[in-house]
Amino acid sequence: MRTTQRIFLAIFFLIAPIAAQAAELDGSKLSLLWGIPFLGLLLSIALGPLLAPAFWHHHYGKISVLWSIIFLIPCAIWLGVPVAFASVVHAAMAEYFPFIILLLALFVVAGGICLRGNLHGTPGLNTGLLALGTVLASLMGTTGASMLLIRPLIRANDNRQHSVHIVVFFIFLVANAGGALTPLGDPPLFLGFLKGVDFSWTFKNILPETLFMWTTLLVIFYALDSYFFHRREEELPPALDPTPDNPKLYIEGKINFVLLLAIIGLVLMSGIWKSGVSYDVFGTHVDLQNLLRDGLLLVVIAISLWLTPKIAREGNNFTWEPILEVGKLFAGIFITIAPVIAMLQHGVNGPFAAVVNAVTGADGQPDNMMYFWVTGILSSFLDNAPTYLVFFNTASGDAVELMGKLGATLAAISCGAVFMGANSYIGNAPNLMVKAIAEERGIRMPSFFGYIGWACVVLLPLFVIMSFIFFRA
Repeated sequence: MRTTQRIFLAIFFLIAPIAAQAAELDGSKLSLLWGIPFLGLLLSIALGPLLAPAFWHHHYGKISVLWSIIFLIPCAIWLGVPVAFASVVHAAMAEYFPFIILLLALFVVAGGICLRGNLHGTPGLNTGLLALGTVLASLMGTTGASMLLIRPLIRANDNRQHSVHIVVFFIFLVANAGGALTPLGDPPLFLGFLKGVDFSWTFKNILPETLFMWTTLLVIFYALDSYFFHRREEELPPALDPTPDNPKLYIEGKINFVLLLAIIGLVLMSGIWKSGVSYDVFGTHVDLQNLLRDGLLLVVIAISLWLTPKIAREGNNFTWEPILEVGKLFAGIFITIAPVIAMLQHGVNGPFAAVVNAVTGADGQPDNMMYFWVTGILSSFLDNAPTYLVFFNTASGDAVELMGKLGATLAAISCGAVFMGANSYIGNAPNLMVKAIAEERGIRMPSFFGYIGWACVVLLPLFVIMSFIFFRA
């Protein structure tokens, strides 16, 4: 067992008895200084691969642990061991474990579906694959659709000199915007579903905004890809093509399609079935249906690993590194984000009162354009799921009211959380996974700030247009 794991286990068993009466983190009593560990982790993710790539690659897990400890030790000293312990338990039980188990299930199952054969990566084919993945993302989640299609897309274009833009637009569309139409598509919408938002509400109410994003991004991509495709010496000679074209397509690992349906069914079950049974784990309430969902998802993972032919995963160059990177970094993110979310949840009575006031008009009514932008900007750098939940509660917290007279506000929050999760690598979990897979396949992806540059050039103008068309009072 690694040293960091031993340290965490030792700390857990030492402070668990002390923390039996766990206390809640009170955001109204915190200062902005408590956000430093979270900011430090974000800067590490941004600058580490840029300034010290070899060191970062070997030690990013330790860096994530270090920033977590920088938050937890002062929390234990000044706020008490029970508060620090409760923060870890809440981050783990209510957020991290459900989050990472679902991601792991989609990663393993989608990674067991191998599309054999290789098509030619023309602008038309690439745009078609992006469009297919975008639609699938609302049906099987942004993670599932991303893991299913990123490898075939990379393979179709591995004879081209310029492919970075293909992966970047894949993140924009498949890993983010594609998940906007159902609660299955993206974690923020799933949280809304659990809070009482109807399953079909997003499809009925943000379809125009979604089609605007999908259509404009696909048109921009086609134009950009056509420009690169028709440049001289864009394609390698056929003899140097790592995967020569083979139009005879067939699929290995078909059992995983059944398992994908099982994952969708389990997610729906946890949102529809209210067992009425809940367990208190050091102050964190865990519902029976969610425990059952996560347990059965682990069974689905085991079945996929057992029944998928080895050759299918080999054909995908399947490795554990992308999910390990996401798992380690988001463990630190969920721990260090706790005081930031706690402060936001206290609204005008907390340190982030200015943020909350920014989304309220002079007449006391919600400013939908500001809800779109503030939710979106925070979703770009915080995890978009808890950010959605914060502004869901800020606007009303009542799903019936938000689906009714405040429907435009809920639409603004939903669009901001889903679409602007594409603004950085850490806005949505599939972003990092797609980046890691592309880099494993030899594509030199943009740095943290380089990717943000792409988002500023391509996405921000679309968000400005969208805000004036759909969210202007």
